[in-house]
Amino acid sequence: MAIRNVLVTGGAGYIGSHLVDALVTRGYVVTVLDNLEPQVHRSGTWPTYANPKVRYVRGDVRDRSVFEPLVLEAEAVVHFGAAVSVGQSMYQVDRYVDVNTRGTALLLDILVNTTHKVEKVIVASSIGVYGEGAYLCTACGPVAPTIRTEAQLAARDWEQHCPSCGAHVFSIPTPEDKALYRDNIYSMTKYHQEEMVLLIGKTYSIPAVAPRFFNVYGPRQSLSNPYAGVAAIWLSRLMNGKPPVVFEDGGQLRDFVSIHDVVDCLTLMLETSGADYLPVNVGSGETVTILEIAQLLKRLLGSDVEPEVTNAGRKFDIRHNTADITVAREKLGYAPKVTLEAGFTELIEWAKTTPDVAVDFFDKAYGELKAKGLLVG
Repeated sequence: MAIRNVLVTGGAGYIGSHLVDALVTRGYVVTVLDNLEPQVHRSGTWPTYANPKVRYVRGDVRDRSVFEPLVLEAEAVVHFGAAVSVGQSMYQVDRYVDVNTRGTALLLDILVNTTHKVEKVIVASSIGVYGEGAYLCTACGPVAPTIRTEAQLAARDWEQHCPSCGAHVFSIPTPEDKALYRDNIYSMTKYHQEEMVLLIGKTYSIPAVAPRFFNVYGPRQSLSNPYAGVAAIWLSRLMNGKPPVVFEDGGQLRDFVSIHDVVDCLTLMLETSGADYLPVNVGSGETVTILEIAQLLKRLLGSDVEPEVTNAGRKFDIRHNTADITVAREKLGYAPKVTLEAGFTELIEWAKTTPDVAVDFFDKAYGELKAKGLLVG
């Protein structure tokens, strides 16, 4: 039986809402469950971009009385409802574990203990499950260093060292089979989510996929959420005449991928079986430094405000992580199309035409990190 009815948790959010629109266009019947978290949805109401062809239910993924009936109606569940911030997770430990881990556990408990029609589960995972990305040592070969010490950050020795010989190592694209190392509570919960979903999927023959999102950007990103992605935070700062704050020296390597390419990949996961029971990197396959992203935003916005490079680190930050997207290409036929220039131009044009979209709360979030002793330098 072909899947027709899809439940999307967190479907009023950034990635979820774009996927919802694509599913409606493709003829699916879509239900959204979202709690309209105030940190993301400042108005407390359904966003203006909410698709009129979709049924929206306000509720929490931890509330079985709301969640279970929606799961039982669905033929596929896309589980994006989660608390999302690396830094914040380090001092809101109970909330992050409760929402992310327990919310996913409830979904799986429903699937295991009821008669349902669900034929596919997609759960949002993250680059965070890797900790540091993959590295190559010229003497020792492939290596997987763990989080940098506070002493190393204090010395402004930003680059990673070989765990065996101590030499500086070089970043290479990270494949899905790289050893995982969670260095913050958020990434631990993402690991819990993907491992639980893939395990229960295999055990009960419910096809499941765990997309590991790299740095996703594009329209509808919450520019007023100081715990959102770095590109959104910096754009909000620039639009308010303030400098983007760049930790360390700005040389951190990342993979930034357009929301449109992400939605293409998710649709392939839903409609084909090539990635069933697998974690899959979802990125652009391109490498860029975060300082280059800050400078790109400045140029495209026509701002004369220079990024502020702090030469200070955060205790839980990784140095480099970029995406090896071979699995997505070969198993799904995924082919990213949107360039950084085009993608960030679209983001900026959307931000300019959307009222009250870029209220800057970064200083508050920065102060919380400092107060909790999570900054070094």
